[in-house]
Formats: sequence, structure tokens, C-alpha cells
Amino acid sequence: MPEIRPRKVMFNPELRRRGIYILPNLLTTAALFAGFYAIVQAMNGRFEHSAVAIFVAMVFDGLDGRVARLTRTQSAFGAEYDSLSDMVSFGAAPALVIYEWAFRGLGRWGWIAAFVYCAGAALRLARFNTTLEVVDKRYFQGLPSPAAAALVAGLVWVFLDLGFRGEAVRWLAFVITLFAGITMVSNFRFYSFKDINLRRSVPFMVVIAFVMFFVVVSSYPPGILFAVFLVYAMSGYAMAGWQWVRRRRNQP
Repeated sequence: MPEIRPRKVMFNPELRRRGIYILPNLLTTAALFAGFYAIVQAMNGRFEHSAVAIFVAMVFDGLDGRVARLTRTQSAFGAEYDSLSDMVSFGAAPALVIYEWAFRGLGRWGWIAAFVYCAGAALRLARFNTTLEVVDKRYFQGLPSPAAAALVAGLVWVFLDLGFRGEAVRWLAFVITLFAGITMVSNFRFYSFKDINLRRSVPFMVVIAFVMFFVVVSSYPPGILFAVFLVYAMSGYAMAGWQWVRRRRNQP
């Protein structure tokens, strides 16, 4: 009787159950929760809480990627989850907050401006995901969605702190919202700060500068944060203008 040998089964590593890294995805979940909380508070008319929640979402969004890189826990799942979280926290949430706060009395123009912002955020995130491997890592193409959200949320926060109602500054909010939405899908370049190496030693004065920055921000958070992100949003236009001037000077 011929000997029957068991068939050798080849193991395919691709079929292995893929795990999910906890720490970076917990930070992404925290950012998502902050964006969702901003929406809920805007529906309840607590717009200052909404604005602060969007800034909190920015903090968690900035941490998750850096933590993933520092701990070598990057994953395709994490990248996709981060994009979906960004769409809620920096796309849908700011659009709804600004609409509820300032645009209700504008009729169709109000929801059109809010939609332009929301669509700009979606297109910005889609372009970022599809050009990630071919662009210069030192710069973003178009205004990053967290910075655009900070611009809109900062506007709401600073005018609430000054005692203004949304109806009093609705046209300024209209212009800022359209500006943020359109700048997200522009081709202007914005410095990404990704070439900053947190593992490298730095001069003591750099630490002092960071401390002073936090002191200045803490002196008046609504106004300082809004001013910082407004300057950052204009930096792409300033950079493009400077490059245009240099090209004109170099032409024979």
C-alpha cells in the first residue's frame, strides 16, 4: 500500500490577521471626538465650546502622526482613519459651526459658503492622500485643513470673546470662510514644519522661544491663535508673490 504523505500547506503572510496600533489611533479617535463634540455644541448654541473643541482636535491630530512615526507604528489603516477624522473635525465641524453662528440669516448664500468650505476640505484631503509620495515634504500644496479650521474657529472664538453676535460680523465670516475653503484647494505652498526633528538636540534659545510662544498665546488665546493662523494662511500668498518678484528680477 503506497504511503500517503500529508499535503504541505503554504502559509501566506498576507492572510495573517492585521492588528491595529492602539496609541496613535486613540489620539485620532480623540480628535474625532473633539470634532463631533464641536458639532453637538454648535447645535446647542454653545459656540465658544465648539471653537475650543476644534482647536483641541488640532492638538490631537498633530500628535497622532508624530507619535506613530516616533514609535514606528504607522499603518495604512491609521492613515485612512486619520483622513476620515480630519474630514469630520476640520471639514464638517467648522462648516456647521460657522453656519449656525453667522450664516443662518443669509439664506442660500450662507449654506453655499459653508458648503464651499466643506467641499474644499474634502478635496484638499483627497489631493493630499493621492500626492503624498510625489510632493516636497517640506511644503503643503494648499492650506492644510486643520489650519483652515483654526481660521474659522478662531474667528468665531475671538468675536464671541469681544461680545459680538454672529449676525453682526456675518459678511466678514462669509469672506473668511470662502477664503479658507478656496485656499485649501489652491496651488499655493505652505510650510509644513515636517522637517523639524524632535529627536535632535537644539540650542537652549529654541526652548526659550517655545516657552515665550506659549506665554504669549496664554495671555489671550482667542486673538493670538486667530492672528497666528491668519498670518499662516497669508504666508502661502506671500511666498508665491516673492517667488514671482524673483522670477521677474532674473529675467533678462
